[in-house]
Amino acid sequence: MKRTTASSGVSLLALAVSLLWLKTYIAYKLNFDIDIENWRQEIIIFINPLSFLLFVFGVSLFFKEKRRNAYVLLISVFLTTVLFANIVFFRFFNDFLTIPVLFQTSNMSDLGSSVTELVNPLDLLYFVDLLILALIIYIKPAFLAEKNYTSNAKKVFFLAAAGLACFNLGLSEAERPELLTRTFDREILVKNIGTYNYHLYDIILQSKSSAQRAVADGSKLAEIENYVRANRVEPDEELYGNAKGKNLIMVSMESTQNFVINETVNGEEITPFLNRFLQESYYFDNFYHQTGQGKTSDSEFTVENSLYPLGRGAVFFTHSHNQYRALPEILNEKGYFTASLHANNGSFWNRDLMYKSLGYKRFYDIDDYQVHPENSVNWGLKDKEFFSQSIAHLKEMPQPFYAKFITLTNHFPFLLAEKDRSIDEYHSNSKTLNRYFPTVRYTDEAIRQFIADLKAAGLYENSVIVIYGDHYGISENHNQALGQFLGKEITPFETVQLQRVPLIIHVPGEEGKTITKVSGQVDLRPTLLHLLGIQTKDTIEFGTDLFSEDNLELTVLRDGSFITKDYIYTLDTCYDKQTGDLTEKTFCEPFLENAKQELEYSDKIIYGDLLRFYGDKNKKHRNK
Repeated sequence: MKRTTASSGVSLLALAVSLLWLKTYIAYKLNFDIDIENWRQEIIIFINPLSFLLFVFGVSLFFKEKRRNAYVLLISVFLTTVLFANIVFFRFFNDFLTIPVLFQTSNMSDLGSSVTELVNPLDLLYFVDLLILALIIYIKPAFLAEKNYTSNAKKVFFLAAAGLACFNLGLSEAERPELLTRTFDREILVKNIGTYNYHLYDIILQSKSSAQRAVADGSKLAEIENYVRANRVEPDEELYGNAKGKNLIMVSMESTQNFVINETVNGEEITPFLNRFLQESYYFDNFYHQTGQGKTSDSEFTVENSLYPLGRGAVFFTHSHNQYRALPEILNEKGYFTASLHANNGSFWNRDLMYKSLGYKRFYDIDDYQVHPENSVNWGLKDKEFFSQSIAHLKEMPQPFYAKFITLTNHFPFLLAEKDRSIDEYHSNSKTLNRYFPTVRYTDEAIRQFIADLKAAGLYENSVIVIYGDHYGISENHNQALGQFLGKEITPFETVQLQRVPLIIHVPGEEGKTITKVSGQVDLRPTLLHLLGIQTKDTIEFGTDLFSEDNLELTVLRDGSFITKDYIYTLDTCYDKQTGDLTEKTFCEPFLENAKQELEYSDKIIYGDLLRFYGDKNKKHRNK
């Protein structure tokens, strides 16, 4: 029996592997904008797709010709789809897809305008090789050689693929020790093990995290409790309870970064109202968002629970049935009426389920508002209409109440009709950045109107008003244009600084003050509870009271970067915060273990649903 039907030529397997390998490398260089620091890293990103492709396409060696060709084409289509989905996702989020994100399908119907903005005609080139493969299979040109491999040849093929995988992993571990055990940054993972191997790794992590709840028990909380207790600080004595019995009104500003505050574009103030309002409020100008892939929902989770969001997916989707000790639940026990107001579908980001776990008594969603094309744009009801219609809901709430508002208009792709613009667009090579400023201004005007309506309704003087940015609006893909606006190069140091978002806390009777201490969204819950005169000693939280003099200035971002009073650590590099210059890593090392520890402890709490045990233990204490 003949083992070979053709002695020379190119096999379809080799052609498919080569085309997808080249296409992936091109995506690395053009679309993922992966930072390459030396020649070894260049070699790594060049070879890292190959071992996976050899393994997955190598399965075709066990098929006969007809099934082999069909398998090669189907795998090429599937992996191209995975690669392209990552390209589109990366363009806005500067991140890679995870399994939990893929399960967030209920959000897809609301993403139409955003996805359209992220896809361009040149993207069709990523699918040309599929057409080439299909034509070759159909035409069967003379250069195509189809072989029946011997058992020994197959063994050699897979041994070579395994050897290449080990070589890749060895190089990667040399560049980044503990790559698979202590890395929070997905870009580093993709840079070292490749897009496809990263997704395999993500599947393993997902399986592991799913199993954690099943094997979890209350004993796992002891170490975390000890850590939290050791790092707890006493609240500020002067301000503790200063707003006891007051209403709490919280406004989450969509995609609003701190660089717009007290800044102008085309000679016009971007946020004229907020610039004035912060002068009669506590304004934290070194306040950072700490969100991951869940964006707005992550900021809600962090603010409500003083826990970090997950590094993969959104807690609102993956762990909505966990038990939490959230801000609404605590306020419910103190006689507050708690509500969240958001003029979007109740199921978006799984809020209708998650809010029940957080303890909200009422969720005002799109069904509680008059929404039509004339008063909507982009993602839904315009902010001015949203706040205006919400006043009636506030009036019907029993006092004291906690009401959280989530704005929509300043959302990517930042669309706004000419009649709604108070300032002109910026002029740069980024349409996204250009459109950003008019939508920020629109939200600023909506908040100005809202504050005026609160005063008219008699609610202003009896309410603590908190206004904060939920996450970044301008991703790193627009660094060149943003650097033009800011008048400086956007380095990794500046990228971390751009994660600052506004935090304004207005307390009735208190004068305005700017507080420059480093802080993050995880600190907001204990700060607000202490203002309301509510102790937090019976809760597990990673934040501290921002008004306390004992506050340790360490803010950890979800990707493992962190900020202290004097230093910024990101991408395994330490920077002097005053100059922005590189400095010795030893200056950041005293904080490095704390930063990793907090993220890991928070993840254990969420994956294991550990607060179900803590809640039982403290229920008796709270009811005394």
